[in-house]
Amino acid sequence: MKEAVKQTCDGVVLDLEVSPGAKKTGVHGFNIWRKRIEVRLSERAERGRANEQLISFFADLFNIDSRNIQIITGLTGSKKSVKITGTDASDILKVLNEK
Repeated sequence: MKEAVKQTCDGVVLDLEVSPGAKKTGVHGFNIWRKRIEVRLSERAERGRANEQLISFFADLFNIDSRNIQIITGLTGSKKSVKITGTDASDILKVLNEK
C-alpha cells in the first residue's frame, strides 16, 4: 500500500481506484498491479455524488477537515489521485493499515 501513498512538499497524494455503487463504503484493499488503493463507495457516479462521498469518507477516516482534501486527477474516472494537506504519509499509512 506504501506505493500508493506519496509525500509531497505540501501534503500527501493517494492513488486510488474507486468503485461507486457498492453496497458499503470503505477501503477494500490494494491493487498490486495498478499500485492503487481500492475504495468502494455506496453513492453512484452521478452529478459528483461519488466524489463528494469520497472526500467526506476520507475526512472522517483520517479525522481531518474536508477542505484539506482535493481530487487532483480523475475527477470523472475510476482512477483518481487525491491530495490531502495538513498531514503526512506516515499518519495516512497508519490509518490505512488498520483498515
